[in-house]
Amino acid sequence: MLLALVLEHSFPRALSSYSVSGDGLLAVLRERIREEPFNLVATIIFLLAIVHTFLAPRFRHWSHLIEEKHAREMEERRRAASSGAVSPEDSDAPEEASFWGNIFHFLGEIEAVFGIWAVILMAAIAISKGSSTAIDYIGEKVNFTEAIFVVVIMTLASTRPVLFFAEGVLGKLARLGRGSVGAWWLAVLIVAPLFGSFITEPAAMTIAAIVLGRQFYAFKPSPRLAYATIGLLFVNVSVGGTMTHFAAPPVLMVAHAWNWDTAFMLDEFGWRAAVGILISTTLYFAIFRKEFARLDLARREAEAGFATAPSQRRPVPLWITLVHVAFVAWTVFVAHYPALFVGAFLFFLAFSQATAHHQSELQLRGPLLVGFFLAGLVVHGGLQGWWIEPLLSRLDRWPLFFGATILTAFNDNAAITYLATLVPGFTESFKHAVVAGAVVGGGLTVIANAPNPAGQTLLQKYFPDGVSPLGLLLGALTPTILVGTCLMLL
Repeated sequence: MLLALVLEHSFPRALSSYSVSGDGLLAVLRERIREEPFNLVATIIFLLAIVHTFLAPRFRHWSHLIEEKHAREMEERRRAASSGAVSPEDSDAPEEASFWGNIFHFLGEIEAVFGIWAVILMAAIAISKGSSTAIDYIGEKVNFTEAIFVVVIMTLASTRPVLFFAEGVLGKLARLGRGSVGAWWLAVLIVAPLFGSFITEPAAMTIAAIVLGRQFYAFKPSPRLAYATIGLLFVNVSVGGTMTHFAAPPVLMVAHAWNWDTAFMLDEFGWRAAVGILISTTLYFAIFRKEFARLDLARREAEAGFATAPSQRRPVPLWITLVHVAFVAWTVFVAHYPALFVGAFLFFLAFSQATAHHQSELQLRGPLLVGFFLAGLVVHGGLQGWWIEPLLSRLDRWPLFFGATILTAFNDNAAITYLATLVPGFTESFKHAVVAGAVVGGGLTVIANAPNPAGQTLLQKYFPDGVSPLGLLLGALTPTILVGTCLMLL
């Protein structure tokens, strides 16, 4: 009795504390809202955050218009000052940046969206439940380990020695196709996602996105091919981590609960995922083969100034590369212990400074933004189990696969698989279906899989108004269907 009262009054409320109300899903959801009205508030705020992600390119567009108007006004002020048409006080006015331009630019940053709405969510919790409950939820109930890990692993994976090492491996494969843009494209999109099974998906995404930027996006592909590529990348990375039981977040959530090891993952998911990656990537290459020929011409024209820059030619000593690889390996090995990998990261910063002549400038802004994005996402995701769990428990095998795929597009796929472990009576067939749906749907939106924000942050500079959620969805749709077919039918 005492335990039931504790579960009922905890926040968020334990799923096992809700009373059973009929067999219908809507009846269960209505009863759960009646028992805990804040469920509806939290989900509405979460849905508004999702809508905001789709509006982010529009906010960025508005910010550009405001900044352009501000620039014109400042130019007119300078001309008036030089002609003596305004007073000296006005002529000395500082050329400040546009306030509203910066505000709209911030609202247009995908990585900031869930953090912005997390602030609103925290205010709602404080008003409804009290400030102590809001503080307890953030400080005790939400696990930020994954967000912190992604910041560290992204920073390590984007260093010059690691990138040179990875690009060298991929370059050897690309030389089988004479080093053409298409050969680099195939090597990155087929092989790099499979790295995710060993160095974790965020690291694989970071390496793949940076190399794609250098060897593909730099030559200005058409918007259609650009979105097809980023969609394919997100899907391939999401399923490429399924060869082991420790590298992909959605697999990690179920591995211990369901006793899945690497041998099981390789037999049940890994080889099927590899076949799906090969089929979908080859199909996209065949569809765009004529454009790859155009990109090869653009590469040859730009090669002298792009590929022979001194900073790109200077080799990295082997021992420095090995030290960097060791830092990456240690971070992956202790990924669940922030004190250990953050402590090692501090040693890495000192090592990087000591060997600065062999390093590029550390890229911290992107990893920090991605960490902020994921932190905001888990704050929201921790309050969505009240409707996801009863939905999953009422689906058969194929509806469960499609349901997990669709739900993943609107919530991190690791959250979907975690909630599946709470559903009693799942058969092996049902377990396969929910994990397959979660990893397959991981490329449909930027919030579907933890590494996606990293890829978007690194590649959005190649998209004039940022990555469009609709463009990403369309680009990922075909590989999602193909890889899903392989996982479910082979």
